[in-house]
Amino acid sequence: MKDKNTMPFVTLETIVSLCKRRGFVFPGSEIYGGLAGTFDYGHLGLALKDNIKRLWWRMFVEERDDMYGIGAAILMNSKVWEASGHVSGFNDPLVECRNCKGRFRADHLEDANTCPTCGKSGTLGEARQFNMMFETRAGVSDDASATVYLRPETAAGMFVNFKNTIDAYHPKLPFGLAQIGKAFRNEIAPRDFIFRLRELEQMEVEYFVRPDEWERAFSQWEEVMSVFAREVGIDIEHFHPTEIPPGDLAHYSKRTIDFEFDYPFGRKELWGLAYRTDFDLLAHTKGSTVPLEYFDETTGEKIVPHVIEPSLGVDRTLLAILTSAYREETTGEDTRVYLALPPKIAPIKAMVSPLLKNKPELVERAKEIRAQLKKIHPAIAWEDNGNIGKRYRRQDEIGTPFCITIDFDTLGENQELKDTVTLRHRDTGEQERLAISEVEERLRSALG
Repeated sequence: MKDKNTMPFVTLETIVSLCKRRGFVFPGSEIYGGLAGTFDYGHLGLALKDNIKRLWWRMFVEERDDMYGIGAAILMNSKVWEASGHVSGFNDPLVECRNCKGRFRADHLEDANTCPTCGKSGTLGEARQFNMMFETRAGVSDDASATVYLRPETAAGMFVNFKNTIDAYHPKLPFGLAQIGKAFRNEIAPRDFIFRLRELEQMEVEYFVRPDEWERAFSQWEEVMSVFAREVGIDIEHFHPTEIPPGDLAHYSKRTIDFEFDYPFGRKELWGLAYRTDFDLLAHTKGSTVPLEYFDETTGEKIVPHVIEPSLGVDRTLLAILTSAYREETTGEDTRVYLALPPKIAPIKAMVSPLLKNKPELVERAKEIRAQLKKIHPAIAWEDNGNIGKRYRRQDEIGTPFCITIDFDTLGENQELKDTVTLRHRDTGEQERLAISEVEERLRSALG
């Protein structure tokens, strides 16, 4: 295994700069000085994010016959979080520096006696527990009954809908619930760009199994997650499934694998796969007094299923993909930057461009060809600003797999080349002359 500090070539500063410059991710509330732990996704970042989620939904839900989607509310009865243990136990250890008043997570300090901000020793106070849930109020009452929380995870919304799912769809075990949605955590020290956020997005499955079948289901989901990593373009050389030792497991888990990734700031958790046993269904049965059971028609017994949970953070996934995809290619004094994104998740699938924007006949034909290609996929860009080389470079930097140029040969001055275009490949920079029908086929093939 590689050293823990092994990381990809690209620096975090380079990724942050690219994201802002090309409209993937912007600092939240930037014109007002920002808000730590929040970021806004621009047009290209939103498209990339949506493509990741769409592929996850297809692989984890639509291609299976045992999955049901759900979109639970962000605000829930506060008793949900009491039953799950979040009110009493969703805490991080907080320390404060008496000198600079900085606040830090005690378990993230390299030196427990030295402040990482001012460098003073012996100024850190005793650690105290800090609950990370955002608290607010629902309605006009000022008493405790009005207290609600922004959900710190998406899992609880699936557990409390277990009975609704049973009653509505009568599924057979094993089956799962899947959800993509926002979660909110009042992090003490959000950092590392979109890695540790106060507002984040999760893709999660709660998969219900018979107690004696959990190991097989666990292995199956481990494989699905590894396949998904390859499909979205995560560099497998920097992707590390790591077994969590028994002494480090969460209180609800009997087995957990953390899928770690070598980010520019070190190896950190990317995703998690946990065997949660029957902890959650029993906890919510106790808290609600509503039995959360499954009637086994084969044996005539009522059982409390056990749960396998594949949990993936959308933002961390996007950061791992950008880190994996970043390339710099130097020829002489010239450096070309490109994102080697898989076509199926690239924000823009192809760019169509007239060789010269001041030639109406080229522009008209280019627009006709773009309209044809948009029938295959809507994310076909138009570009006519600057010379063709600069257009290529801009598209390379946002990860567009193909650039299609329409020139005078396309119009038929040479009958052998009529209705052909130049197709340029992002990763190699190579160009080939193809009929428009061949370009359509290349695009269909690349997008799967």
